[in-house]
Amino acid sequence: MRTIIRFAGFMSVFFIGFLIVNYFIFYGIASLFSIKPGYIFYSLLIIAVISYPVAAMIERAVSNTATRIFYTGASAWMGISFYLLTFIIIYSLLSLVFKIPNEIAGILIVSLTGILSAYSLINSLYLKINEIDIPLSHLKDDMKVVQLSDIHIGSIRNSSYMEKIVEKTNKIDPEIIFITGDMVDGSARLHTNTFNAINKLKAPVFFITGNHETYEGLDEVFRVLRNTHMRVLRDEMVECNGIQVIGVEYSFELNHMEKVLATLKIDMEKPSIMLYHLPRELKTVAKAGIGLQLSGHTHAGQMFPFNYLVRLMFKYMHGIYKYDGTYLHVSPGTGTWGPPMRLGSRCEITVITLKSGK
Repeated sequence: MRTIIRFAGFMSVFFIGFLIVNYFIFYGIASLFSIKPGYIFYSLLIIAVISYPVAAMIERAVSNTATRIFYTGASAWMGISFYLLTFIIIYSLLSLVFKIPNEIAGILIVSLTGILSAYSLINSLYLKINEIDIPLSHLKDDMKVVQLSDIHIGSIRNSSYMEKIVEKTNKIDPEIIFITGDMVDGSARLHTNTFNAINKLKAPVFFITGNHETYEGLDEVFRVLRNTHMRVLRDEMVECNGIQVIGVEYSFELNHMEKVLATLKIDMEKPSIMLYHLPRELKTVAKAGIGLQLSGHTHAGQMFPFNYLVRLMFKYMHGIYKYDGTYLHVSPGTGTWGPPMRLGSRCEITVITLKSGK
């Protein structure tokens, strides 16, 4: 019931915001091409506004090939609409200084939006292998691990995408695999067979929850993951290959990590890695003597212009950061959320060579 209420609340806020965005887009394009709003105009506006909420509700109720195509198209329109809005705003500002014929501006806006949208859709299909080195205190020998994050298995990325990730990860041959939240998307009902590919991974796998697992409902998520060989860490610490692996699950409580760390007996003379979905609390992690924090959540902004908005929200947005001897790596995500599009970022499997002190 709580999941339904959260979902309904999100959809209500989304609908109002998306209505405003589409209103400006449709009236902006209509004015550029001297189109007088009529029955067809308002019908298309309404369809554009309700497409995603309707597609999302249908997918939650009945999922098949037709509904997934509808959902994918509606999700893509979200990204396309924001590109259109961005170019319309840019044109409005430029028109204050330069005189640009409306029809020419309209053709340019539509053309540029089409080009960027096509590129973004294609770019999101590629899965980049990114190799980085990070020192880890007290590590005796170099170790290769893999970080996956924000895979968002659902209506758009399903079991076949999970198979693709597993195949590429096994070729890397890591010693440990870390999945830092948002394994599920929440766009479609979950099925146990969707995650069967996880059992083909050849290295130990550790997983912590993200915000989307919370939205979906933890009981439901753990139900579909219970037959996998993946170890779910819920505010606990285990040792693997000589490394203390600490997993703190996603929580709406601000001081949750600090409270969890206070209950754990971390040996500061051993190498340690913290798994936490949100890229924050680095000072708290450093204070606990943990050598490395792995996080995700930001998607590196996923697509322009959201990268600028995400940077305002998160100090640590993408890449490697360091504080008082403790490192943080923020993954750009292995999948996408919302529009299946990426501009200025890539879906990524991160290969981390943990460097010893030798």
